[in-house]
Amino acid sequence: MAKTNSAFMKPLNVSPELAAVVGKGPLPRSEVVKKLWVYIKGKNLQDPKNKRNIVADENLKKVFGGKAVVDMFEMTKLVSKHLS
Repeated sequence: MAKTNSAFMKPLNVSPELAAVVGKGPLPRSEVVKKLWVYIKGKNLQDPKNKRNIVADENLKKVFGGKAVVDMFEMTKLVSKHLS
């Protein structure tokens, strides 16, 4: 049987900025990413021409350090700063 990565499933504290998007923690990193994508898709924040880019609304700008557009790979790095 495959072991699950316990570090990936460990509940982490969520910053107030990120909590405005994904809800209050603690949440595992996998759940944060899922909720982030639900938020992004629910508010239609993906760039229609380049789906890898996320166009931030006011809540996401706080999470993304003020950036208006971020690449989905950069997003995970920026979000990790809001988890402890």
